[in-house]
Amino acid sequence: MDVADHATDEDDIKEVMQRAQASGLQRHSGQSAYRCESCGDAIPEDRRQNEPGTEHCFDCTDALKHMNRRGFR
Repeated sequence: MDVADHATDEDDIKEVMQRAQASGLQRHSGQSAYRCESCGDAIPEDRRQNEPGTEHCFDCTDALKHMNRRGFR
């Protein structure tokens, strides 16, 4: 699915991107980070290979998803 498929006339691109990210439609691509952007811990090589473009360790990703479900950003 493409992010643009979910846009309506009254949406701006920022809103569409936020909804796509929140719904999990946006796919990671590119080189993964070696260290977590949030805590600075090393990101395991298997995670870096399995999730291209990842910027967070598993613990921080889990915490961010939990906060997002609770309405925090």
